Amino acid sequence: MAYYDIAQLSVDTDFLRRVTACYATETPLGDPTAIDPPQWATQRAWDVAAAPGFGDAYASAVVSGNPRPGYDPAVISDAQILSAVQAIMAAETP
Repeated sequence: MAYYDIAQLSVDTDFLRRVTACYATETPLGDPTAIDPPQWATQRAWDVAAAPGFGDAYASAVVSGNPRPGYDPAVISDAQILSAVQAIMAAETP
């Protein structure tokens, strides 16, 4: 894992859209404390991208020639994103 790989993942538009969708599904409808999903994903992009194994998986996909590694659930699965998002949300809950 290189910090550069995490940096690249943190700005991967496809990956951020997946993180946004994940957060949106994890917040109850009408929750007055919920942050706008795109805003939440953007503010926590570095935290999610730095989840264990994410940088390595992204780097491996890039080296393999995957044209859209942030889009590909074979690189970082939805379950992995869900786990990272839930951990961050739990840490934010007082």
